[in-house]
Amino acid sequence: MSAPYILQLNQIEVIYDQVILAVKNVSLAVRQGSIVALLGANGAGKSTTLKAIAGLVRAEIGEVVQGRIYYQGLDITHAAAADLVNQGLVQVLEGRHCFPHLTVEENLYSGAFARKPRAVELNQALERIYHYFPRLLKLRKNQAGYTSGGEQQMVAIGRALMANPKLVLLDEPSMGLAPLMVEEIFQIVHQLNQEEKVSFLLSEQNATVALQYAHYGYIIENGRVAAEGETKVLSVRDDLQSLYLGL
Repeated sequence: MSAPYILQLNQIEVIYDQVILAVKNVSLAVRQGSIVALLGANGAGKSTTLKAIAGLVRAEIGEVVQGRIYYQGLDITHAAAADLVNQGLVQVLEGRHCFPHLTVEENLYSGAFARKPRAVELNQALERIYHYFPRLLKLRKNQAGYTSGGEQQMVAIGRALMANPKLVLLDEPSMGLAPLMVEEIFQIVHQLNQEEKVSFLLSEQNATVALQYAHYGYIIENGRVAAEGETKVLSVRDDLQSLYLGL
């Protein structure tokens, strides 16, 4: 039997500043314990979709005006972002957004504040992050602003994992990174998914690497879902590049 859906979007529409239609009639679903890729060119509506799910779109004068969003069977269409974090839904924003003057370890600690763990639990959570990101263990006392882009992306993902999420929304994890670093990060995402059954919805312009690791994919074009399917099917479609690139 297939796993239940941890996330479902039913024909959502998102408008910015009451006039700009950014996402129209987008429907998608993420099964519990799966990796789902949201593919599309820059400006296609991927980041807006993730922010709508995470409750962050209102911070940019945006609003979900139609459709519904369900997380673990509950309607979260207009839920507050902080409440969603407490329920295990966390977003890693595009561009990483680390605290540059804090150390790597202090950045990681900040991800756990919402759940107010005891000292023992906090140290256990930190050890878990260093297990998956051994590179960060060597850098734990370094200021995050002096680490590489790939290392900052690891910090951002690790910080999200400190909240002990069930679903992680990962926005453009490969942006600006060298291919070897991209591969390393996606392998860690795969490992987390396989070993701990953390679900991921990730937006990507790099269709090749996303389709390699995801189970299912959606292609967004001009704020709409242009195609969807299992990644092994999407990866061999002749029209994938035309949909993905908008040619």
